[in-house]
Amino acid sequence: MHAIACKVIDEALSLPTNDRLDLVEKLLYGLNLPTQSVIEGLWVKEAERRVVEIDSGAVALIPGEEVIEKIRQKYAR
Repeated sequence: MHAIACKVIDEALSLPTNDRLDLVEKLLYGLNLPTQSVIEGLWVKEAERRVVEIDSGAVALIPGEEVIEKIRQKYAR
């Protein structure tokens, strides 16, 4: 890490909590990551896709108890 980056980090860590939170928010925004609303929209589309698959019979549902039992068997010591 460059010396200037280390200095910026040290100064950022000395900021009050609210200012650090604002800084983190701005840094994350600068990464162009998807926003919470975009993520939620993607999950809605995924849920709708899965409902269509279930309703059409394209996939079969597995009871939760069966899934848990398979996991227990797989990771039993």
